[in-house]
Amino acid sequence: MTKTVVTFVLLMVAIALVPAPTAAQGAVFLREEFSDLANWRPVTFPKIREHTRYSIETLARESVLRAESQASASAIVYRTTFNVSDYPRLRWKWRVDNVYAKGNARTREGDDYPLRIYVLFEYDPEKAAAFDRAKYGLARTIYGEYPPHSAINYIWASREDESGILTNPYASNAKMIVLQQGRQNLGRWIVEERNVVEDYRRAFGSDPPARATLGIMNDSDNTKEASVAYVGFIEVYR
Repeated sequence: MTKTVVTFVLLMVAIALVPAPTAAQGAVFLREEFSDLANWRPVTFPKIREHTRYSIETLARESVLRAESQASASAIVYRTTFNVSDYPRLRWKWRVDNVYAKGNARTREGDDYPLRIYVLFEYDPEKAAAFDRAKYGLARTIYGEYPPHSAINYIWASREDESGILTNPYASNAKMIVLQQGRQNLGRWIVEERNVVEDYRRAFGSDPPARATLGIMNDSDNTKEASVAYVGFIEVYR
């Protein structure tokens, strides 16, 4: 099983399925400023022995997440799901210090990124066709939970010529949206703001499932290279 497919399964298995609050409870669902990693759960993958190191670091008096990868792969996933209709907007600040010489978003061999922000959408068996219910039911039997219905990856791509919306080379239900590419902004803090519902419609041509959660990953197991990246904060809001 490929790393991306296994990622899908294990990220959802790792989620503690805490019900999402309603919109009436506030304009901001979460704002993570990374004073610690208590709200995040590590996720590792079968057959990948080396794991990315996630830690809290202070830069310029600011607490940030550091993600360091050395021919490795693992992720962290937020422990709680949220309702994407109530909270469709996502904002975060990220910094990448180097990209991968062999990175290529269009090939399996180059399917590594110094940083990607996942939005993982929850599978709903009540809205699925018969074939999908059988497929997801089998996965649930094997892994104990349903894998995600679909995912958006906001990526920092290594190549200058990568842009737009790309389908992951391992999984057709994972769409990658290139926000930064190449060396132009290396070492700089960049703030990104996205409407997840609008991005999902552009990527998949339909409305997203109701609930989702977040994941963060720096991986280099395919390219066998190394990188360091940071996330200053991440926020889900209306």
